[in-house]
Amino acid sequence: MASDESREIAIAIATEAIDKKASGLEVIDVAGRVDYADFLVLMSGRSDRHVAALSNAIEEALRKRNKRALAVEGLPYANWVLMDFGDVIVHVFQDGARATYDIDALWIDARRIPVPIL
Repeated sequence: MASDESREIAIAIATEAIDKKASGLEVIDVAGRVDYADFLVLMSGRSDRHVAALSNAIEEALRKRNKRALAVEGLPYANWVLMDFGDVIVHVFQDGARATYDIDALWIDARRIPVPIL
């Protein structure tokens, strides 16, 4: 069962992503299915600059909540950025990379968390 804190963090990430015009946003509940996270947050950016801007905005928003990423991978190229916030893993893709790795399909049977529309 996912913790309330990890759910709040996932929703905060999704809210920031919406504010920064991310597309294809999904919050996937993987609690009890994997041992490394409770939620996966997937989104797409239009370009390497947009992916980098989304990643930076997410980091800044969580920093304000005193939550820092344990690791960030892929930022120099910004084709696919992976951010590890402990129980919440964030994937920020460009469309081509998202289609190639198709993480969405790996979790097709997992529950999606509704994202608040601003």
